[in-house]
Amino acid sequence: MPDFAKRLLGRTKLQVTTLGLGTATMGGSRIPITQQSGQAIVTAAWEAGVRYVDTAPFYGFGAAERRVGDALRDKDRDAWVLSTKVGRLLRPRTDNAPSPDGRLSPLPFKVVYDYTYDGLMRSIEDSYQRLGLARIDILYVHDIGVYQHGKELNAHYFAQLRDSGYKALDELRRTGVVSAIGLGVNETAILMDALKIGDWDAFLLAGRYTLLEQAPLDDLIPECQRRQTSLVVGGPLNSGILAGRDTWNYAKAPPKIVDRVRKLQTVCDAHKVPLAAAALQFPLAHSVVACVIPGPRSAEEFNANLPLFTMKIPPSLWSDLRAQNLLHPAAPVPT
Repeated sequence: MPDFAKRLLGRTKLQVTTLGLGTATMGGSRIPITQQSGQAIVTAAWEAGVRYVDTAPFYGFGAAERRVGDALRDKDRDAWVLSTKVGRLLRPRTDNAPSPDGRLSPLPFKVVYDYTYDGLMRSIEDSYQRLGLARIDILYVHDIGVYQHGKELNAHYFAQLRDSGYKALDELRRTGVVSAIGLGVNETAILMDALKIGDWDAFLLAGRYTLLEQAPLDDLIPECQRRQTSLVVGGPLNSGILAGRDTWNYAKAPPKIVDRVRKLQTVCDAHKVPLAAAALQFPLAHSVVACVIPGPRSAEEFNANLPLFTMKIPPSLWSDLRAQNLLHPAAPVPT
């Protein structure tokens, strides 16, 4: 079993393993995953030494939280860190109409967005019930921002968070109900906005600080360093494009992205290093990054990726990537 290093999350006392487990795919909204298979993914991660698990009500419309709780309920609760998310409430779905975005619904619920004080308090109470656990360590505000809601609707939701919802999060942290608060999103702009309205411990940023993309080095990461706010890197494989699939940002990758990945692949091939190994290890070179949390589709996929996270990568690979302008000039690399 790998001895994963642990890193402090922001200014909290929480320590997370540098490899965590993301459960978006495991919820079964994008591809069918059974209860048994979902729990097997969590169990495989636990047996490998992973001690940080992230989930959310949205993943499988409640299924991911149930599977995480069922798989880990008998483990020493002080031995691992759990994050879930707020911002979406699940309500009973009374029709069989397909989801407009093509998502599957393993459980019969639909989403109602609510970033108010009452909405966030209701959300955490609901999560306790689905998880069957009495403690949640980290709460992330889920999928707020223009990327998710569009400009006009996001202005409405951000006002809810600013004027009401943040008070709930701060209260939960101040009273010790949770140890850390943050946002879990796919874009950096909303994180820059959030830094103006509150004191955040960590941001779960999916897909934006990876071997493929490093724009946050221009604005978000320096500000996080100044504020002592950690980054948790979700989607380190950029929806699969860095692991041999053709998807990026949850859709078919455009030609510009495919071309950049091809260049990254060529350098990795020259050094006989799998592209996915370089992608999994790269984000952790930055001190602001606490961990990476890929979301495997099966226990077998998790176990197959495990050696990629620990394999030795020659320094010349990183210098060649930099020489070909495939890395941001300010991007630190693993040593």
